[in-house]
Amino acid sequence: MEAIHSATYKLVKRIKDSNFDVDQLHHYCLSMQIGIRDFQMSVTDTRNDTCLMVEDYILQDVKTINARLQVLAKLFENHHLLMAGFWDSIKLSLKSHKFSLVPASHFVEDSVRDYLLLNCTINDAVEGEYTYKHSSSNVVNAFAGDKRLVNWINSLYPNKEIEVIHQGSALIEGILKHNTQSDEKIVYCILDRGIMHIFVSENHKLHYYNQFSIKEAKDYVKYLMMVFKEFNLNQRTQKVILWGNISQGSDHHKLFSKYIGGIAFGKRPSNLKFNYHFDELSDHQYFDLLSIYLCD
Repeated sequence: MEAIHSATYKLVKRIKDSNFDVDQLHHYCLSMQIGIRDFQMSVTDTRNDTCLMVEDYILQDVKTINARLQVLAKLFENHHLLMAGFWDSIKLSLKSHKFSLVPASHFVEDSVRDYLLLNCTINDAVEGEYTYKHSSSNVVNAFAGDKRLVNWINSLYPNKEIEVIHQGSALIEGILKHNTQSDEKIVYCILDRGIMHIFVSENHKLHYYNQFSIKEAKDYVKYLMMVFKEFNLNQRTQKVILWGNISQGSDHHKLFSKYIGGIAFGKRPSNLKFNYHFDELSDHQYFDLLSIYLCD
């Protein structure tokens, strides 16, 4: 019998704009992001694209998808907003290493499984197949996720159509719509908990995206150098933007700076507005969560 009684959750970050008004939920977009052992949410006012809330939770002692679902059910039940059903819109982002980017011109809806099987295996008992079309980049992201989790989220909001996306899709939209885009190639690295996402883009066009499991610090440099080699990039001059779980002056930052001359920290999505309440949050944090709102 599965032991899940010890699994619980811990709030690690909460920021709330004083302009947040619970009576205005029908004007707000709720964005949620779920990983194996974490959950994030943000709330954005659709009338002026202002972010009003960010929350980040660690799911502790979660070893199975069943345990994760039970911990999330507990979190939602105890939350003062998540069970509300009258949001303007609701978006759900899934963290998953099972995905495949397909040119829209070659995409066939009935072939989603075939695209995924090129990169991974699918467990039909627990995983569903989902897609998100990037209109700006003419790419379709086919991905797999915990279908029981998705069905449960859908059941909480029976009067809303939940937009299910992949974490990578939120990042793609955020990067391609960001004001750092230029005529030169830029490398973007997003450091998540145990994962690094790497993107290469040029003039609002995506050239590369993949994610890598990080076991030790040197893995960051190993995978980044692999991408540098593939695109024949110069370590001294190539611009690399960092987002995510990394602090300026930290050991990880020093490691990147040792091998890359053009390291810089990224900014928040340029399409969103933030009031002074978010000053305590570094600009390069939660880029994936905040970019979910940009997925149409």
